[in-house]
Amino acid sequence: MSKHQAIKESLALIFQGIEGLKEQFPNRRFTIDGRLVGDIGEVIAALEYDIELDVVSQPLYDGTSLGRRVQIKATFADSLTFKGTPDFLLGFKLYRDGRFEEVFNGPGNLVFEKYKHRSGIGKALLSFPNAALKQLSAGVMAGDRIPRRSAGREDWNKG
Repeated sequence: MSKHQAIKESLALIFQGIEGLKEQFPNRRFTIDGRLVGDIGEVIAALEYDIELDVVSQPLYDGTSLGRRVQIKATFADSLTFKGTPDFLLGFKLYRDGRFEEVFNGPGNLVFEKYKHRSGIGKALLSFPNAALKQLSAGVMAGDRIPRRSAGREDWNKG
């Protein structure tokens, strides 16, 4: 089994378990976002992008690409949440079937500049809409992005 397929099958089992918990305990939400989601995002980044993950995640960085420190963020929601201003940010929207969508890929200071009017920017945990981050990311030049690996890209879009 490929690593891509292992992620897809494991996510299906996780969501099956969450649904079972919701049925038994309807007064709780059992949201998946949290450390588990971050770890899944980091694994996707390592498989799909030219990134070497740190052995232990650091507060502001998860890995290195071409000598650049990269923070990786992932969510199943419609916004990414983070604090600080990383050198480079790679953000993903994840889907229950194992697919992912790149939301942001570029220098972290672009996010800071766009949202510098927000109280707590760069210091407090803030939420940023995926749609706005994706639009901001569209203007990032190729040399300022974390490069994709050439192999394995199609596996994520297969059902």
